[in-house]
Amino acid sequence: MFQVRIHGRGGQGVVTGAEMLSIAAFLGGRHAQAFPSFGSERTGAPVVAFCRMDDQEIRLREPIMQPDALIIQDPTLLHQVDVFSGLKKDGYILINSTRSFDELGLGEFVKDFAPDHLLTVGATELALKHVGRAVPNVPLLGAFAAMSGLITLDAVEAAIQQKFRGGVALGNIEAAREAYQIVKSQALAAEATHA
Repeated sequence: MFQVRIHGRGGQGVVTGAEMLSIAAFLGGRHAQAFPSFGSERTGAPVVAFCRMDDQEIRLREPIMQPDALIIQDPTLLHQVDVFSGLKKDGYILINSTRSFDELGLGEFVKDFAPDHLLTVGATELALKHVGRAVPNVPLLGAFAAMSGLITLDAVEAAIQQKFRGGVALGNIEAAREAYQIVKSQALAAEATHA
């Protein structure tokens, strides 16, 4: 079972992001489950959502305490909330930021992680460019697809089409595609440097 925990703030599409991730996994032939964890949070308050995917039926229902991957939609949470709690040492970390892990003050923390499991992407900028709103969830799904290989870009696009209509769907698809291409380009550049 692969477990993802998504951290963000109210109004950033955290819950919708987890739902679309589970839809994309389901469309890829896996069992999937998504659920939020929030009370009476208002816009801007920290929100957490969870997604599980597996090749077998998922019977667990509790919050994810030891995630295989973290998607952090708001970098201001990095030093306010223990977003890294329980993260497995071979886990993935995807942060919505144009800054590097060192610039975010995380260089020492991530030094033992596999470099290809660490990624920052300016998802808010991509959302503003393609959708006109600062909602980073969909570009982060495109980036996660490219980074992890657990879901396909086609499945992400299909999940977007199930959730949104018209221009909003098209804008989100473009944002996901651009994030996916950015990550793939970075991976190719990294391979070329190490070759």
